[in-house]
Amino acid sequence: MNGEVKRLKRELQCEGAITKYYKDLVQLPDGKTAVWDFVGHNGAAAAIAVLDDGRLLMVRQYRNALDRFTLEIPAGGLNPGEPTIDAAARELEEETGYICGKIEKLITIRTTVAFCNEKIDIYLATDLKKTQQHLDEDEYVDVKPYELSVLEEMIYSGKIEDSKTIAAIFAYKNKYVNQ
Repeated sequence: MNGEVKRLKRELQCEGAITKYYKDLVQLPDGKTAVWDFVGHNGAAAAIAVLDDGRLLMVRQYRNALDRFTLEIPAGGLNPGEPTIDAAARELEEETGYICGKIEKLITIRTTVAFCNEKIDIYLATDLKKTQQHLDEDEYVDVKPYELSVLEEMIYSGKIEDSKTIAAIFAYKNKYVNQ
């Protein structure tokens, strides 16, 4: 493809609690224009938390967009100016009631590149110590450890569909388990 795509205009259509919805007017490489949707997101961080026995901590919570409960790794949005490593550790403790003695960057994902800029940095959290959950007022989260093989089966059977969770599980397995 020769030429460039150039954004000519971006107009805010609606602002929600965690996203902003825009209509973009873009000029295509052939000179024609098109209107594209854009959803702006402030970013998030997540942690794949591994207990000393090798099981992974998962959180079960209701997700309004799907109108059902999901099984995921702990994650959440960034506070203004907050480094993603701090957000991942904070979300781990808030949602699971565990703090980590060691945390390191695993991968970065972009969840829906066709229309959204959401970026999630995913960290590996180990040397876990139990404390207590610190849930937000509107959060109801169940925590349970799972064997890696069980989680893989849940991915392939369609019981886990969350992209950050799937990416984290396979990145962890490929980098740390299949060595």
